[in-house]
Amino acid sequence: MSSLPKSSNPIQIERYGLESVPETSRTTRWYEYAMIQMAVSVNAGNFLVPALAVLEGGLSFIWAVLATVFGATVAFLFVSFLSFPGARRGIPSQYAVRAFVGVKGAQYFALPVRTITSLYWFSVQTIGGTYMVVELMKRAYSIKLLFLPTSLFLATIMALLALVGFDAVKKVTRYFLPLLFAGGVAMFFVYFTSSVNGSSYSSVISIKGEPNSSFFFFASLAFVQYVSGVSSSSDMARYAKSPQHAFWGIFSGNTLGFTLTALLGAYTATVAGTWNPFIITSQQTQSTLLLILIFASALCSMIMINISNAYTGGSSLLHTFPSLGRVKSALLLGCAAVAFSAFPAFVAAAESFLSLLCPFGLPFLALLLTDFLVINTGSFNS
Repeated sequence: MSSLPKSSNPIQIERYGLESVPETSRTTRWYEYAMIQMAVSVNAGNFLVPALAVLEGGLSFIWAVLATVFGATVAFLFVSFLSFPGARRGIPSQYAVRAFVGVKGAQYFALPVRTITSLYWFSVQTIGGTYMVVELMKRAYSIKLLFLPTSLFLATIMALLALVGFDAVKKVTRYFLPLLFAGGVAMFFVYFTSSVNGSSYSSVISIKGEPNSSFFFFASLAFVQYVSGVSSSSDMARYAKSPQHAFWGIFSGNTLGFTLTALLGAYTATVAGTWNPFIITSQQTQSTLLLILIFASALCSMIMINISNAYTGGSSLLHTFPSLGRVKSALLLGCAAVAFSAFPAFVAAAESFLSLLCPFGLPFLALLLTDFLVINTGSFNS
């Protein structure tokens, strides 16, 4: 949409909660969705699983990328299919999920799980992003920032942007995507023109070998990480011009964005033994221009993904407690997200958290996908 519903004021807070978005506001095209999803994909938290595939799984660079891209792409396919209810009816995920698992199943299980997942990833992204901001400010400008106040400040800004709503996501994407692209080019340039711990890009990408048993484990971790978003894909798609615009925009943007993320994350883990390419590339260059581009990209990536996390998490919380209304639920989710961002230990627990989602989240997701794609053959009856 080109402007916020009910007002042309660019800072108008979105107030559509559980009601359907009117057709006049459903104007978002596929390429806008693709840009949004690409922008939210390249971020600190999403580097974790490809990096862990190398660091913990013992996979080579090539096999780590293939494993995680495969798992994520299958997840993105399901996420895109579950955008149809929102795109067709303008309804949020709350009502879409209700049609498959019932009112109580959605209110007391499905959407609370999504709320918790959004909170967790908001904190992981903020913590990882804060480390980047602290490091890059020190490297680029010789400014030493304290971790805790920086983390809380950034989390508050992102929570407030999410409060504004979907229009904030579109507007921020328009300004941030060029910076994200420039930062990605800068990081690849640093890797291709320097060696890290004696490893050059030619030696890394030429590594041969067979995948080990970790291939399917980390493919499944990537799948679980992203398939959990199926229950909230309608939140974004309810503003789509058509179901086709929503499906192809969400799928292409997610897939392309994660592929770039997997390449950077797995490469960094292979050559540096760590997971954060923003920090490693900033340490490998003395160019002020490259440092600025990497810093801007790191900051923009964190803001983009966390606006999305807080926006969908607030929508899920609204269904569990519908009396709150859209604004209050967004505020409560934002306050909790800011508080969680004060605990760096969440980053270290990423693999455990994703593993925990399997026994709790996958049975529900299997039910949801089977009902929608097999039993109802992709149709939606509210």
